[in-house]
Amino acid sequence: MNQQNISDIYEANDKTRAKFKELIGSLSDEQLNSLPEGEKWTIAQFVEHVATVEYGIVRICTKLLNKAKELGETSDGSAKISAGFLQNFTGGGSRKFEAPESVHPTGTRTVAESFAKMDENRQKLEELRPLFESVGETEVKFPHPAFGEMTSHEWLLLIGGHEGKHIAQIKKILARM
Repeated sequence: MNQQNISDIYEANDKTRAKFKELIGSLSDEQLNSLPEGEKWTIAQFVEHVATVEYGIVRICTKLLNKAKELGETSDGSAKISAGFLQNFTGGGSRKFEAPESVHPTGTRTVAESFAKMDENRQKLEELRPLFESVGETEVKFPHPAFGEMTSHEWLLLIGGHEGKHIAQIKKILARM
């Protein structure tokens, strides 16, 4: 976890997104829509889930950043990531979390539609970048179901971590197909 500033987090998230799209783009319709034994979701549904989660994170970050701005909190562009979050985040790679119902895939969105939503989410994150870089927040937080109270910087870092976790999961599924 080498992200020292907001630009580093954006760069890492972009690299993870490129890997995700490359992996998914190389799959056949059969691979995307098969439900392997022991799995709850198809790969296409994982893509929808990632898009849905990112959409929610964008909304959370928007609210947190605006609240911190109202409070007059400022930043020099450094990432404000707590030690507690890092411990939970880096230790969570092997733990399996059950996604809340609100971010379960519906199965009605195609991979292309999910990618379009992901691109839209990224555009909104780019629009928020000046706020991420200028608003420092350590007190304004929103709870994550597994990690507890988190700042917008931690939510931003979570985007790439969440996507990376699903890349690894999808690769394991593909190995079993």
